Amino acid sequence: MPEVASRQVEPAPSPRLVRSTLGKSGQRRKIWIDLDNSPHVPFFAPIIEELENSGHSILITARDCFQVFELADMMHLSYQRVGRHYGKHIIWKLSGLCLRALQLMPNVWSDRPDLALSHGSRSQLIVANLLHIPSVTIADYEFTKIWMLIRPTWVITPEIVPNASIHCSKERLLKYPGIKEDVYVPRFKPDPSILASLGLDGTTDLVVLIRPPATEAHYHRPESDALFAAVLDFLEPRSQVKMILLPRNAHQTADIRLRWPHLFATGRLRIPDHVADGLNLIWHSDLVISGGGTMNREAAALGVPVYSIFCGQIGAVDRYLASVRRLTLIERPEDVAHNLILTKRAHVAFTERRQRDTLNIIVGHVERILQQSH
Repeated sequence: MPEVASRQVEPAPSPRLVRSTLGKSGQRRKIWIDLDNSPHVPFFAPIIEELENSGHSILITARDCFQVFELADMMHLSYQRVGRHYGKHIIWKLSGLCLRALQLMPNVWSDRPDLALSHGSRSQLIVANLLHIPSVTIADYEFTKIWMLIRPTWVITPEIVPNASIHCSKERLLKYPGIKEDVYVPRFKPDPSILASLGLDGTTDLVVLIRPPATEAHYHRPESDALFAAVLDFLEPRSQVKMILLPRNAHQTADIRLRWPHLFATGRLRIPDHVADGLNLIWHSDLVISGGGTMNREAAALGVPVYSIFCGQIGAVDRYLASVRRLTLIERPEDVAHNLILTKRAHVAFTERRQRDTLNIIVGHVERILQQSH
């Protein structure tokens, strides 16, 4: 992430103090939030709610990328559909990035938001820079590429991420405790009917939730595909295991169906026919195996055993979770048989978590930035 201009932003006070100040001033600001990828939807839903409760107006745009629209509809968000995902080829990625920025421009120009907020939307950053809109990028993976043209004004990251790895002026770098999944996991309410709707018995079946690697992401490594194949090959002969697969797109679904037809034919491998609550699927699974970051961290936040088959550069957050044994890294195909523990999980009653520090501090940072950018 490139160096940004230095302007002092004081540490965010408690959100309670911020809201009291805003209430007296009566300031109503417009915040533009861009939902660029599916994990951004559950992350921003409580942030949007808190900002609206503080009296701010929220403009939401969303990209047709994986299940962004379906998740936003499920969470009853009001948003504008702008642009789509253009695949893994770098030329198409760059073309799609510029095209989506052009598509965003008219609506943003007419609405003139006071602040642009996202979890690393490059198209939003281009538009924000061109229109001189202050921007905030929230990021929890320090190896994401942000090019010089699309630098954010402020960056918010977990405390566990080293400052030196962000390459951002320290005056514009703000921190929050925990992990980004702590923003929305405390609001989770389990629904035990989810397994029955998939034809599974949570009492007798050993349920494994699997998310394949993000083959179209810039950080994808072929080694992750080899680990994914090793996982399915290892689980295939174990009849007690029932697998729920959450593929990222239709092409990936077709490839997996072609390679492991027996698992689909016998009902051992199932794909939900509609977008489901990911946290609910995790909570009612015995273990989770994922080639991406968000589902791994969601499982860790819920206390569900989780195994990562991600082979890109491992970020500070995942390394921390692995160090405290809340996440197991699978790094070679031979590690699958040695490290994967197939056992029924004791499903204790879910206790609603009242901890809101992560959400409150992030919202407090945004409120403070709004005040100082007035």
